Amino acid sequence: MKTITLDIEKTRGMVTKEHIVAQESKAQECNALLHSGKGAGSDFLGWVHLPSSITEDSLVEIERAAIQLRKKCKIVVVIGIGGSYLGARAVLEAVNNSFDLLQTEREDPVILYAGQNIGEDYLFELSAVLKGKQFGLINISKSGTTTEPAIAFRILKKQLEEAVGKEEARTRIIAVTDARRGALRTLATQEGYTTFVIPDNVGGRFSVLTPVGLLPIAVAGVSVRDLVKGAADMEKATATGVPFAQNLAAIYAVVRNELYLRGKKIEILANFHPKLHYIAEWWKQLYGESEGKEGKGIFPASVDLTTDLHSMGQWIQDGERSIFETVISVESPSHKVVVPSDANDLDGLNYLAGRRVDEVNKMAELGTCMAHVEGNAPNIKITLPEISPYYIGQLFYFFEKACGISGYMLGVNPFDQPGVETYKKNMFTLLKKPGY
Repeated sequence: MKTITLDIEKTRGMVTKEHIVAQESKAQECNALLHSGKGAGSDFLGWVHLPSSITEDSLVEIERAAIQLRKKCKIVVVIGIGGSYLGARAVLEAVNNSFDLLQTEREDPVILYAGQNIGEDYLFELSAVLKGKQFGLINISKSGTTTEPAIAFRILKKQLEEAVGKEEARTRIIAVTDARRGALRTLATQEGYTTFVIPDNVGGRFSVLTPVGLLPIAVAGVSVRDLVKGAADMEKATATGVPFAQNLAAIYAVVRNELYLRGKKIEILANFHPKLHYIAEWWKQLYGESEGKEGKGIFPASVDLTTDLHSMGQWIQDGERSIFETVISVESPSHKVVVPSDANDLDGLNYLAGRRVDEVNKMAELGTCMAHVEGNAPNIKITLPEISPYYIGQLFYFFEKACGISGYMLGVNPFDQPGVETYKKNMFTLLKKPGY
């Protein structure tokens, strides 16, 4: 099997080989800290060896539960926020047909999402579309009391019970939650829901390879085994014994920190494939929550190209020079479309006739990267051989490992998120929640 690749040549104008070599030992020490469990946030390092530790029994259990839900439901609503839904959605948006929802004949259930916002209109419209449909719920919450998913679950649970009765509803609800405590664990025990455990030592933004991500992905009919295999292979490729020059995660961590030290405070994750939009959304949470603390941290942003070249392109090219880009490129698309010839050629596109659309896209990608580098926006390039569960598994673990190394190099605890609680305290006070 191939592997994803990393190209840092378009950062050379700002980050030299000497800069990188100077940080090699620090990066290796930070990687060793992740594996030894002696660094900050050591209680949340279960993700480091997670891919290689997933057992056959665990995969079979997930697949069995997925099959049971698939048999009963045409629609499955995944309820969660942040890391409780972004990983699964990133995979499904990437590998599934972009127009899945319009397909009338399908074997796989439609996956919808709730609890990722507090939008009243969104919940009303979701409830409306579920009326008369065979649907089920996957509720993902460690505590069961996080406001956004708790509201959504209360509303949709009531709707499901009224539609099919409480006994049948119990067979269509799966809870992914804490092993022993919390409101959702208590409810799941009382109601007899099928449950899966969120490991105590894996934080939400690192949880895509736990049942948090694997169960919804399996319900959608996507191979969780390929996803796990890709991540496990990348786990080996970024282990402590791997030389620095071959460790893509360590190199990425070093280069982005060197750019940060030289005034590049914003990292834009750019992709030239529309299916990767939610990969970027997952990545933003991973790096934003992990590094943005103590007055430090690169601000993670994202753009979908070439779409956003017609909106954000001007700022990226000529705005404040506080940015660098990490570009995700896809070597081979899954399908072939050729530009046709036209007798009148009114649009002037006959010079492209007979050429693949992907060739046009690749030249747009290359031309854009060249322009941005010339405009003092250095580029890091990550190439996926193709969009598939296996390579997305590689990409997930690559970003996770690089994030851990990068956070330690920055001097922060990459595995807590104290700032997340501030808005909640204000919101609960304004809502007059007991105790606030």
